[in-house]
Amino acid sequence: MRKRVAVLYGGRSGEHEISIRSAQAVMAALDPEKYVAVPIFIGKDGRWDPKPILPEPGANPGIDVVFPVLHGTFGEDGTVQGLLELAALPYVGAGVFSSSASMDKEQFKRICLSIGLPVVEWITLYRGAPGAALDASEAVRRFGFPLFVKPANLGSSVGISKAHDEAELKAALEEAAKYDSKIVVERAIAGHEIECAVLGNDAPEAATPCEILPSREFYDYDDKYLLDAARVELPAKLPAETIAEIRRIAVACFRAVDCSGMGRVDFLVEGATGKVYINEINTIPGFTSISMFPKMWEHAGLSFAQLVERLIELALERHAVRQSLRYER
Repeated sequence: MRKRVAVLYGGRSGEHEISIRSAQAVMAALDPEKYVAVPIFIGKDGRWDPKPILPEPGANPGIDVVFPVLHGTFGEDGTVQGLLELAALPYVGAGVFSSSASMDKEQFKRICLSIGLPVVEWITLYRGAPGAALDASEAVRRFGFPLFVKPANLGSSVGISKAHDEAELKAALEEAAKYDSKIVVERAIAGHEIECAVLGNDAPEAATPCEILPSREFYDYDDKYLLDAARVELPAKLPAETIAEIRRIAVACFRAVDCSGMGRVDFLVEGATGKVYINEINTIPGFTSISMFPKMWEHAGLSFAQLVERLIELALERHAVRQSLRYER
């Protein structure tokens, strides 16, 4: 009996188009002898096509497992995961807590710091009323320029700017505030941009990391998806001990936020000191033709199709464990 895999894609976030491209690749990779793809598209207006998943156990008979390919807000932040938990459906990727904690850049940093994992220094600003001015003078005083300004809850570098002076900082704050009422302002790290893929549930493993060589000043949305000018080195050309440290920290980070299934941990390696910093974790990394999560596993010997199948297996394994638990006396 072939398993019916509901692929959720689209969504209300700024990463809508990337989600569509990722989902198309995932559905194309499903072995037709084992799986039936059940595409469920969520429009930018939040409407589901053909119909929403119902938040009741047993109410979705056409679905055996769900593969959320929803990047960013309303998909990678725990909201959809909560729905799938209510529906008692197995699903690929992180659970509710892990998704929400990983999505919020400030809370993610705090969790990492609590167990001694290295993160870039930052301050958090709150927008308050729409249009209210934001004061980042403390960040300037503590870190100097340049600074990175980021919406706390978004992905694919949407709303992120690098500010070199007061004028750019003002514009960066205004841009970030369009996307979130909480803004993270970070010290800029000059060095290497590294990505490391992690796969597994209770015994996660890290792939060999790669280095992103942006065509612009940093790896922004245009560089990721529009320009096709960034270069990638896989494996990253770093000392063996640095590679080993990145893989170790990637697994520790994955465990720290209680991740499961998959995660791509992004790092910055400071050129002047060689120090490794965690930048963020993506609990639903990209699956497009240029996405590095599947490419890193392909380098490790796992094809795109095998990776998709392994993620479905991990989802079913985790669901079986959760179903064995009692939720009442």
